Amino acid sequence: MKARSFSHVGITVRDFNTFVRFYWDVFGCPLVGVSDTPPERVRSFFGVQPPALSDAASPGGGGGVEGAPSCKIGWIRVPGGAVLEIFEFQPQQPHVQGPWNRVGLTHFSLNVRDTQKWHDYLVRKGVEIVSKPERSPRGHTFFFAKDCDGNLIELMDLGYMHYVLDWLGPLGGLLFRRGMYKQYYETHRDF
Repeated sequence: MKARSFSHVGITVRDFNTFVRFYWDVFGCPLVGVSDTPPERVRSFFGVQPPALSDAASPGGGGGVEGAPSCKIGWIRVPGGAVLEIFEFQPQQPHVQGPWNRVGLTHFSLNVRDTQKWHDYLVRKGVEIVSKPERSPRGHTFFFAKDCDGNLIELMDLGYMHYVLDWLGPLGGLLFRRGMYKQYYETHRDF
């Protein structure tokens, strides 16, 4: 058994509309679907409980039926086929940014051409830049920025390796499994 391709990454957002506008305005990623989740599913599947009565009276505290938890789900398509699945829950929990060395997801990456041009474009758009473009030892360039909710995005120009990975990736995987990366496959046969 093997996976067919990368499908999507899920992101919980503060404000659904703001997030959708950011990814459309900055990266040209369209919203391709929206769904409102029934309150009972929000409780049972996502484990989100109704807000306390005092919270239900506050702005954004109940969503939908007063006192019932809510979840709006959307799908934003990234050029190339991946999808950002976004969730706006009510009530919300505060954002907690984890450090790089904590186990779990730290960022996602978008393939681009000309990272310096992208860096300058994002600066003009007022996007928070975390690092300037730099070159890796293997020759690709990259930098980090944050989206409207503070999620880390790595913008990466793989150069010619984009085409190598796109066209020769399956062959390279086969060769590396039997060659220089063989040790990783021998010790993890349970996978």
